[in-house]
Amino acid sequence: MKLVRKDLEKDNAGQVTLIPEEPEDMWHTYNLLQVGDSLRASTIRKVQTESATGSVGSNRIRTTLTLCVEAIDFDSQACQLRVKGTNIQENEYVKMGAYHTIELEPNRQFTLAKKQWDSVVLERIEQACDPAWSADVAAVVMQEGLAHVCLVMPSMTLTRAKVEVNIPRKRKGNCSQHDRALERFYEQVVQAIQRHINFEVVKCVLVASPGFVREQFCDYMFQQAVKTDNKLLLENRSKFLQVHSSSGHKYALKEALCDPAVTSRLSDTKAAGEVKALDDFYKMLQHEPDRAFYGLKHVERANEAMAIDTLLISDELFRHQDVATRARYVKLVDSVRENMGTVRIFSSLHVSGEQLGQLTGVAAILRFPVAELSDQEDESSSEED
Repeated sequence: MKLVRKDLEKDNAGQVTLIPEEPEDMWHTYNLLQVGDSLRASTIRKVQTESATGSVGSNRIRTTLTLCVEAIDFDSQACQLRVKGTNIQENEYVKMGAYHTIELEPNRQFTLAKKQWDSVVLERIEQACDPAWSADVAAVVMQEGLAHVCLVMPSMTLTRAKVEVNIPRKRKGNCSQHDRALERFYEQVVQAIQRHINFEVVKCVLVASPGFVREQFCDYMFQQAVKTDNKLLLENRSKFLQVHSSSGHKYALKEALCDPAVTSRLSDTKAAGEVKALDDFYKMLQHEPDRAFYGLKHVERANEAMAIDTLLISDELFRHQDVATRARYVKLVDSVRENMGTVRIFSSLHVSGEQLGQLTGVAAILRFPVAELSDQEDESSSEED
């Protein structure tokens, strides 16, 4: 993402002009937009024209509109973002108050104005404009007959290809059908890797599976690469890292990212940091439950006691339509930082973010045990009953 201009007032009202450059920038933009914001961007509008003879035709005209945002639709697989709203600025083709949908496009700038730019939104702009935050990890999660080729970006895990091949069972004295199907499966996975992984950007490709599937696959892939003189795979052989996972489904990627060999190799990536923080939380919940809280009320009370060491929070919560609820989450983040705590904002499009979402989307690892909080909560809930 490229920041073209930033005009903010003392009360944090104002506007920013940005140019999305990567598919992931659409995800950042989706998180920046809220209902009630003002969005100015170039768009295509169908305009009816009447000729001198009275015949009516229609032309598609590119024009710049300013909309008051009413609905936001994001397609995570295609990384497409559509914003619907009403026109709030004079335009020769579109009446004031008329509805229009703008499809934001890569490499085309837009200007976003808000009545209040809070700390979470401003931090996201900083992250989006930092070139170090690009997709530098790829993963192939596989089992016999099923594979997912994914890109692990700082803010989302994108499934780029799913390969499914029916593998017949081995039969006594006749394994040819099984072996042929397995070879066909491996070949399709190799093609998916070459089609969807950009080795100029990717620093590491995780190959994760149960059993010996990953070893057999990698042996096949590099044997074929030598036979066909595939320079792309041979030159990037050192980037492939084999790790264990329980299955070939996308959710098993979390296990692969938890592997110590992987975390040391990916120590500088946000995805690995998120997975480690969530893993630490679960360990704390198991061994010292008075130092691991989840749920907004519990976490807020822990924060009042200045006990939060690490706050884990899902970015989904900052897209809440209710302004007061959103402000409550922003206030929590700001307060934890003021108290010298660490804040990790998880992406709801990451496997770790999905898991955090199952724990209400907000959790905390505490500096010291705060046992009475859970007792207070139990007492207040019994009083309500």
